[in-house]
Amino acid sequence: MSQPHDPPTKLFTRDFLLAATANLFISMVFYLLMTSMAIYAVDRFNASDSAAGLASSAFIIGSVTARFFAGKLLVVLGRKRLMVISLCVFVLASVLYIFSDTMWLLLIVRFVHGMAFGSGNTAIATAVQAIIPPARRSEGTGYFGLSTTLSTAAGPFLAVVLAANGNYTSVFVFCTVSSAAALAFALMMHMPEPPRLHDRPGGAPRRGSFIRSIISPAALPISLVLLVCGIAYSGIISFLAPFLISSSMAEAASWFFLVYAVTVLVSRLFAGRIQDRRGDNAIMYPLLVVFALGMAALAFTPSNLTVASAAALTGFGFGALMPCAQAIAVNAVPPAELGVATSTFFLMLDVGIGFGPVALGLLIPHVGYTGMFGILAVLSALGIALYFQVHGRHAGGTRPRTA
Repeated sequence: MSQPHDPPTKLFTRDFLLAATANLFISMVFYLLMTSMAIYAVDRFNASDSAAGLASSAFIIGSVTARFFAGKLLVVLGRKRLMVISLCVFVLASVLYIFSDTMWLLLIVRFVHGMAFGSGNTAIATAVQAIIPPARRSEGTGYFGLSTTLSTAAGPFLAVVLAANGNYTSVFVFCTVSSAAALAFALMMHMPEPPRLHDRPGGAPRRGSFIRSIISPAALPISLVLLVCGIAYSGIISFLAPFLISSSMAEAASWFFLVYAVTVLVSRLFAGRIQDRRGDNAIMYPLLVVFALGMAALAFTPSNLTVASAAALTGFGFGALMPCAQAIAVNAVPPAELGVATSTFFLMLDVGIGFGPVALGLLIPHVGYTGMFGILAVLSALGIALYFQVHGRHAGGTRPRTA
């Protein structure tokens, strides 16, 4: 009698590396333009502060909008078809920046570009979860996330270099080339596809299936934890630099994210392995505690010690938290629903990071920067309690070694 074969455990396959490379290029375009877009709107169109902020955030609004429907489109169109269509639009939008000669056209291009990013990123992330062996899902998700981590350092750096002396055309040309490279790598990928909507048993959709095609009930609880943590992290992205500048520590803003990126790289080398071998709680509780401590470090009068501590702690906490929580989200659903689970996860993360600064900006005039970071530290601590409520108390031991 033949023995059943063990599921494949090879992680760094051709398709995994192609997906990570494509994700690196589109993420680099995202961070490059997020860094330079507000300044470009002011220089090119003499935009007000609010209009410049809208030019930057229109991309996030488009991304959030797309993620509402990406899960359903993944089932209707298929993963690769949605990915290719989205990246084609992503390339086109990168070109259209050059020809956008009014503020309104710029806002439209930003919104469309964000939609292409939201749907394309969801398709790639879903494909990766189908490619990664289930027994190494947390580890593989962490390694895949390194492509995004590298782009958080490379994107802003390239924005400064390419936009020197107001040469924004070179920024858009570079984005176009990077977008085309992402499309080329995506075209070479092979990926398993979920059953099409019309191929499913019974044919007609079930009652409530429209809502379930947008939000995955199984993935939503852990995604809410990332929503809370995303709001806290948005305070760092949006207000750390002005906070340090106002405290006569402008140089600290330049090395904060370098320390952050290095810590993220280190944490992702082992966090996923711990989660795969010892279970979700063994890594999630420490990461949530460390992240809360990092936010608390920013609530003190800034010094080199507190800023360095905050960079290391938040990098270790939030940097490893994202792939570990994503692994929980996709493990909560069957393979055919990976798309909706991934879309739900990134939707909550985008909402937290994209819209958190709006509320936080209203707090700063009343409580100051240190008060705001103190509130975010409390919010991060509440994330620990939320995790316990929605997942931690139900989590078992080690992760199952098969799908």
